[in-house]
Amino acid sequence: MNENFIPLNFLPLGKKAKVKVLTSDGMIRRRMLDLGLISDTVVEALQKSPSGDPVAYHIRGAVIALRSEEASKILVEAI
Repeated sequence: MNENFIPLNFLPLGKKAKVKVLTSDGMIRRRMLDLGLISDTVVEALQKSPSGDPVAYHIRGAVIALRSEEASKILVEAI
């Protein structure tokens, strides 16, 4: 595994990254793939909810909210 990869939930607000690895499985993995989170997809962290979880991400032209638990299973490389 590349040491430059970080879990998506550690991506600072306003920063962009490329999806590199999905470590989830089952229905959660299927949902992530259906949302377009495939290799080299660009993701931008937009804003946190008032409680800090979930976080809104800009993914393929849509704004998607992901909980920290889900985002931690998506490894990205900052760009």
